[in-house]
Amino acid sequence: MKLALRIAYDGTAFYGFQRQPDVRTVEGELLRILTRLGIIKDVESSDFKGASRTDRGVSALFNVVSFVPGGRADLARPEVLNHHLRDVWVLGFSEVPEEFHPRFWARSKTYRYYLVNEGFERGKMEECAELFVGEHDFSAFAKLEPGKDPIREVTRVGIGERQGYYVIEIEGKSFLWEMARRMVNAIRFCGLGILEPAEIRRMLNGEYTKKVPPAPPEGLILWHIDYPGLSFRTDEKGLRKAKRDLFERYSRALTRAALLGDALLEL
Repeated sequence: MKLALRIAYDGTAFYGFQRQPDVRTVEGELLRILTRLGIIKDVESSDFKGASRTDRGVSALFNVVSFVPGGRADLARPEVLNHHLRDVWVLGFSEVPEEFHPRFWARSKTYRYYLVNEGFERGKMEECAELFVGEHDFSAFAKLEPGKDPIREVTRVGIGERQGYYVIEIEGKSFLWEMARRMVNAIRFCGLGILEPAEIRRMLNGEYTKKVPPAPPEGLILWHIDYPGLSFRTDEKGLRKAKRDLFERYSRALTRAALLGDALLEL
């Protein structure tokens, strides 16, 4: 039996998803609890895999890990794991085939970026965003790793306006390192008049001398991963715990932001 877990996490509490020596990561936190409870012995024997290696500071509402339980398989339940995990919440689970790989089986991933309104021209933002849709060379909008193909397909870029901020939603099959955050900053620059749509078009055609820098990671969240024919049974207790923990954490942040905002107006 192989299990897949839908997980959410607060990226500001970790140095990214992928395990690293001497720093706290999402994968490291999961492995710490799974091995401590005797659910798995190690990464190799359990075939532990993750769907997306989010960067330091990037959060997730829907990331997925899979593994083959051994030993105390009876403890591989959301209510048990959520009791022990910190800053990570198991929101759902599914039994999957032995050949399941959470990254390769994903049909698409959707990221959301929450961008404070700096007085953007929305029409220019939307014009630039539309240029990213389709298959392009995203070398100018990514931190390239050796051997990685810079050609990627973006299926949708949506821009929604809320009170005081924008939500930029980007969907595609797969993403390069920092690709979503650099796309967001390019859209932001267009909205501010720093970049023109024609410049974005040229950059996608490989005509550039400087890359667009990434937007800060704290505004980005992995929102959804689509798996055809696979559904995750929601763990209601885990969902309530995540909501409670996140409300307590971010209500304090909102209060602090309001306090500082009033203070700045008075200065």
